[in-house]
Amino acid sequence: MATPQPGLWKRHEIFEKNSIVLLIGALLVVAIGGLVEIAPLFYLKGTVEKVEGVRPYTPLELAGRNIYIREGCYLCHSQMVRPMRDEIERYGHFSLAAESMYDHPFQWGSKRTGPDLARVGGKYSDQWHREHLIDPRAVVPASIMPAYAFLDRPLDADAIADDLRANRTLGVPYTDEMIASAKRDLKAQRDPEGPGSADLQRRYPGATVRDFGGDKTRATEIDALVAYLQVLGTMVDFKIYENQKNLR
Repeated sequence: MATPQPGLWKRHEIFEKNSIVLLIGALLVVAIGGLVEIAPLFYLKGTVEKVEGVRPYTPLELAGRNIYIREGCYLCHSQMVRPMRDEIERYGHFSLAAESMYDHPFQWGSKRTGPDLARVGGKYSDQWHREHLIDPRAVVPASIMPAYAFLDRPLDADAIADDLRANRTLGVPYTDEMIASAKRDLKAQRDPEGPGSADLQRRYPGATVRDFGGDKTRATEIDALVAYLQVLGTMVDFKIYENQKNLR
């Protein structure tokens, strides 16, 4: 092995013998690297591609998302399909940044004890989801997921307007009308024959209005969680997306 040249050691000596100089040098290198990666983003018109169909969550879906986070579902389920053949064949089209643009915090996850849920919306019936949450092994015998039967309890929707307001401060385009109508919209989404369903769909185009397998006279946490799961991956029509992409 070649012996290092004496001059090279001398150049490093100041860093090896003085921890303060080493720290300053490390910070300088990290700062330069950070600027090289971050600065170009300020010159782009947009870092997230706008995709037709992506909308803010309805109050019921947002309530379900809050429960999803509260119960730590993200610890075992990711919500990001990577652009790899095996993932696309199993889960569907790879995830787009725009699909998470209204998620605060995003639910991409870092571990899959269970399957990815980015495209789970519409894959199973509402009843399947309810039975799976109440007793996972009743529908998936090999499941190690804990039971969430306790979610069949009244949904506390008193603070839902505040939830919308908080998300608006983070950039989600909830309007004053959406915030003022939050509690009514939460109830209307579970009652397709009710007077508020048309207004809900006007405010949230494409929103599904049904009872999600529950009792429409009694909103429960499991109703909200099923509504959230059923919307995942359904906002973007990928046939239209691919056609538009090819025309660019």
